[in-house]
Amino acid sequence: MEVFTIQKEDIHGRLDCFYYQPEYTLLEKSVVAKTDKTLGDYIIEIAGGATPKIEDSDKYYTDDPNIGIPFLRVQNVSPEGLKLYDIKYITPFTHNNLLKRSQVNENNLITKITGVGRMAVSSVAPKGFKGNINQHLVMIKTKGYETSKILATFLNTDIGEKLAKRRSTGGTRPALDYQALKTIPIIYKPEIAKIMDDAHSKKKQNEEEADRLLNSYSELINEFIDIDLSTSAQRKIFTVDFDKLKGALNPERYANKLSLDSNFSWIKVKNVGDVIRDSFTPARSNPEDEYGLIRIDDLENNPQDTIIRNVQGKEVNGIILKVQENDILVARLGPTLENKKTVIVSNYHRDLIASNEFICLRCNENINPVFVLVFLKTDFYKNLMIQKSRGATPSRRRLSHEDFAELSFPDIDKPIQDEIANKFIEIIVKAKNLKKEAIETLEKAKKEVEKILFE
Repeated sequence: MEVFTIQKEDIHGRLDCFYYQPEYTLLEKSVVAKTDKTLGDYIIEIAGGATPKIEDSDKYYTDDPNIGIPFLRVQNVSPEGLKLYDIKYITPFTHNNLLKRSQVNENNLITKITGVGRMAVSSVAPKGFKGNINQHLVMIKTKGYETSKILATFLNTDIGEKLAKRRSTGGTRPALDYQALKTIPIIYKPEIAKIMDDAHSKKKQNEEEADRLLNSYSELINEFIDIDLSTSAQRKIFTVDFDKLKGALNPERYANKLSLDSNFSWIKVKNVGDVIRDSFTPARSNPEDEYGLIRIDDLENNPQDTIIRNVQGKEVNGIILKVQENDILVARLGPTLENKKTVIVSNYHRDLIASNEFICLRCNENINPVFVLVFLKTDFYKNLMIQKSRGATPSRRRLSHEDFAELSFPDIDKPIQDEIANKFIEIIVKAKNLKKEAIETLEKAKKEVEKILFE
């Protein structure tokens, strides 16, 4: 907790601590010493957003992007530009009648004014864009694209964020009003926009290449063995002969035609290793003991590293798996299976436990677990596991331990297993270096921008 005092005569009609925090006060004085311009000097029009009622949602929202109008939320606004891959759409009725004051067009500046996290995060609407914003955002019309980019770049710096935060009100969910937003002092330097655009472009390029490397499982395998792991799109409408029905009756089991390459010998996963079901209830049997816990919710999509958190037994709810280094934890629930949340357990200084939402495979001594992981991460095996899962809807699908153990697996010689595993480890290192370089590039650009702003 930070404690400071101010003189009574320095209080100007507000009592919130951010406004008088010495760091922010001194920063603003140094900015004002370099400029007499505020954000308001560059604004032609400013308007806040609104959110349509949830009731009668079919009237206001649509899942069809062909007829819907983009409806921007806080998560769609970032310093790197608008994120349009996770977006909601509203109907033309909503756009034309309910939210006229929150409509956004190309070149408009879109700025976050409420919510947790950074304040005044800003993006510029791209060419041809037409949409709306919710109540946590504000639309700013400026003289054009270049002006909007320069202002967005300034607001996205640590300097801009602190100047905005100084003007926010509220505790857990701070907010800015329009008048306060317009009073933010602006150091208008055109060159900072290009510097940050170049840095974000380099970051995006590195991240895309890293993601490509980390998703090239089938290509990696085919460098060493010519095995067909092609997959087919899931059939929506099909028939199945009665004598072909076996086991569960859910359609996924029969929707994909996945064939095993006849040029290879195939064994069962149960011959690759043991499916471990060593579980217990730590809160009941070992409440004071300390463990390293692996939770499926802590993992990002297609993770390469195991995230382990320190816990005591009493902090762990329900039944949990006992696992050990080099065990493969296979995501077995619908969404996590789809997102390939399958990992190898890394070394740790405490006894290891894992969520019961995993299937634990402990490979035999003559099997390289990294090699097995690479195969399980391919789209072929993802679809094969989905095919064998059971459940009425994707969110309720479950791959049972028994069905997983019966999956077919190619019988590959150990030297080739090791070659594939070693190459995959090299790929992971390369991908991590690309992501590290992307972050370093961005940080270097931020320092260059701040140096320009405070020459």
